[in-house]
Amino acid sequence: MKNFKNLLFAALFLMAATVIGQTKISGTIVDETNEGLPGASVVIKGTTNGTETDFNGKFMLTASTESGTIVVSYLGFKTMEFAFTSAGDLGNIKLKEDGNILEEVVLRGIVDIAKDRQTPVAKSTIKAAEIQDRLGSQEFPELLNNTPSVYATKSGGGFGDARITIRGFAQENIAVLINGVPVNDMENGRVYWSNWAGLADVTTAMQVQRGLGSSKLAISSVGGTINIVTKTTDLKEGGSIVSSVGNDGYFKNLASYNTGKNENGFAASFLMSRTAGNGYVDGTKFEGFNYFIGLGWDKGDHNFQFMLTGAPQTHNQRTTSFFNMADIGDYLKYGKKYNYNHGYLNGEEFNWRQNFYHKPITSFNWSWDINETSSLTTSAYVSFGRGGGTGDIGRMGGNFASSSRFRNPDTGLVEWDEIVKANSGLGGNFSSGYSYTNPADPSTGLQIVNDDELRDSDMPNGLERRNGMIRRASVNSHNWVGVLSNYSTEINDNLTFDVGIDLRSYTGLHYRRVDNLLGADGYRDNDDINNPLNVQSTEYSSDLAQQWNVFRSTEDEQKIAYNNDGKVRWAGAFSQLEYVSDDISAFVQVGVSQQGFKRIDYFNYLDSDPERETGWENFVGGNLKGGVNWNIDENHNVFVNMGDYSKQPFIDAVFLNNQNIVNSNPRNEKVAGFELGYGYTSEKFKANLNVYRTEWKDRFKSVGYTDGDIRGTADLQGIKQLHTGVELDFTYDITDNFRFLGMASVGDWEYAGNVSGTAFDQDLQAVGTVDLYLDGVKVGNSAQTTARLGFDWEVTDNFKIDYSHRYAAKLYADINTADFDSVDNDGSLQLPSYFLGDVGMSYKFDFRDNSDLKLRLNINNVGNTEYISESLTNNFVEPGDDSYQGINTNNKAFFGFGTTWNFTVRYNF
Repeated sequence: MKNFKNLLFAALFLMAATVIGQTKISGTIVDETNEGLPGASVVIKGTTNGTETDFNGKFMLTASTESGTIVVSYLGFKTMEFAFTSAGDLGNIKLKEDGNILEEVVLRGIVDIAKDRQTPVAKSTIKAAEIQDRLGSQEFPELLNNTPSVYATKSGGGFGDARITIRGFAQENIAVLINGVPVNDMENGRVYWSNWAGLADVTTAMQVQRGLGSSKLAISSVGGTINIVTKTTDLKEGGSIVSSVGNDGYFKNLASYNTGKNENGFAASFLMSRTAGNGYVDGTKFEGFNYFIGLGWDKGDHNFQFMLTGAPQTHNQRTTSFFNMADIGDYLKYGKKYNYNHGYLNGEEFNWRQNFYHKPITSFNWSWDINETSSLTTSAYVSFGRGGGTGDIGRMGGNFASSSRFRNPDTGLVEWDEIVKANSGLGGNFSSGYSYTNPADPSTGLQIVNDDELRDSDMPNGLERRNGMIRRASVNSHNWVGVLSNYSTEINDNLTFDVGIDLRSYTGLHYRRVDNLLGADGYRDNDDINNPLNVQSTEYSSDLAQQWNVFRSTEDEQKIAYNNDGKVRWAGAFSQLEYVSDDISAFVQVGVSQQGFKRIDYFNYLDSDPERETGWENFVGGNLKGGVNWNIDENHNVFVNMGDYSKQPFIDAVFLNNQNIVNSNPRNEKVAGFELGYGYTSEKFKANLNVYRTEWKDRFKSVGYTDGDIRGTADLQGIKQLHTGVELDFTYDITDNFRFLGMASVGDWEYAGNVSGTAFDQDLQAVGTVDLYLDGVKVGNSAQTTARLGFDWEVTDNFKIDYSHRYAAKLYADINTADFDSVDNDGSLQLPSYFLGDVGMSYKFDFRDNSDLKLRLNINNVGNTEYISESLTNNFVEPGDDSYQGINTNNKAFFGFGTTWNFTVRYNF
């Protein structure tokens, strides 16, 4: 007993001595505008004892000595040291932005991140901590919905099928950069977010610059620029293990590890994740992986970084194709999650539309600090994208796959088993009362589905030509290499001059192949002039397992319908002169580029025909832009920017009607932008107000033409749009623990003038004239008025709640050709406005070894609001028409998602 008392006394003494010897220090890491920096690293110098700040920038740390030094680092800011001499709150610890912002991302000089009260552009920045907390199971672009003039939706609702508009301009007119590298498709400018499904896992910061932006590259940022900065190897040692669950079978696992920089300057980062689920929308099952490898070597004046990241995935879709899209009446009958392309084959989910893709990108970056005033940064990158999307081809008994004959009238589901029976000759009997049997080829005894464009005279043995349908895959693969290089020199304390080059080479591989014969023995295709009436019987799987190998040859694949390559080469040069002082900052940028296009058509021309391959069609474009910011005092600043773009056409405006037919009068599109802004910054309140005007002339648009069974395409030139508006965003720290946030934007976006063109069928026969009477018509597919109010509340040091309430109004339907073919059209259909509320809660457990466990719950559309997010058509209510909230139920549209939820457990070590 005595020994026990002695041991107890000794233990208590040691504990007391340990406690007495410990020093608890706390504080808040802020930027130069006093905004908290979440996720900043705080480490006691000379030790491994450290922590990270919470989403308000606060930290608490226990030191073993009464005095010492903490080292604070954060991406885009200079690493700084601060001394402490006793326990207590150190108050606000202000970090200074790095002269070359985001220097830790080695691409300094290439990544153009706008700075507060310096860069004269309108922008919003989302940091890694907010991305980790609030993304949940949302799509990546949806994070930007809380910023002015941004409208992002899930579109059809498939995994990665989200779309985003900025100031009313669609994705193909928004420049998306990853570590300064442009990733918009070089043929059509589009960004397919499903190709970047794992991007949020590796993003350090994301900034949207509305308007012309500050990127030095000669790129077409008509609506804005989205800069995404991925993980750098300059991270402290540690990692994360994450598991996340959500509605409709959503499940995600992630593991990451960073070695930290060793004494030789080497560092490495690794990440792997898997995401799968059934999808909120019926029949949108998905599965995807994401991987990231980063290797770095910091050798003083030289810094080398290697990065490899990719996200192979497959997902079923609900498409925006006019002929394969439900109308509002269908949703009212079958439910808001209804999918027009969905059904069951042998008891398993099956869909006409499935997207499959793998687009890894590899980059090698070298930064050289030549001397104290000059640096050179170079990035070389390569991407081999492989994949595409499936759909229907053929007609069964003369009926397209979109016909209601092939759907159960009680459920709306595609009756796949009956289609298989019909194709295989067993006879398909559909619930609609329709029945069909594909006759066998008498010479072979096989059930061959014929190309629906075949003529009766083409048919062997007098067979029926429109006798079935299969699932085909449209493959859109590419090989892409590029080099970016930027030289920067400080002329004096205020002036910096940059000059650089942007070189790219791209080959797009476009063809169709058989994906699933659906019971048939083969598919007879007549589109290859070098191999007419050939029968293809090989099925090529679009399953995820087939997507990993991007180096597999595609030359030996049997191709149908079309087969062509689109080649693009780009040579650009850019320069910038920037002036920065305490009160005035200004920049002038000049960029010029030559973009060349070539097309090789393997189907429409004989192998011996010299017209099979076109020459290079070259176009010169560029931009001139500049801006000035004036910091009137510590609280007030104003800025102005303006610029002009001459934007080269996309490839479909150069070669018309999917043929090697060169447009006789291709035009560069002209863009002129102006913006005026005001900012107010104080310790508690921060606000930005700006107005803008963007004029876009000589737009090209390819539109579909339909007249009964006749289908064609018309190429229209000379479209003009005018976009004006005003934007406001603010934050107000009511207390140290409660922040109030808000934004509002009001736009006026419309077309000016009318256009017309001739429609041609696939045989280049003129089939009609398309007239679009667009003068004064509102631009669709984007809410022209948006607003948001929300708060971030730190209830305790470990428990936090955030809420956001959004408003979208003046949302118009897309421009559908048939709706604007007369001068007395009714204009754009305005959809009902709506409010949505999102709530998030997180709790963090801190452990003695500086690891932590974080629980996060996100609930989106917490009120389960029912709303229409977009419409493809502009059908107004006429007498006798059924309506929903004043909207004709014949409109092809999508309802937005109801309530969704996601719960995440994250262990950081």
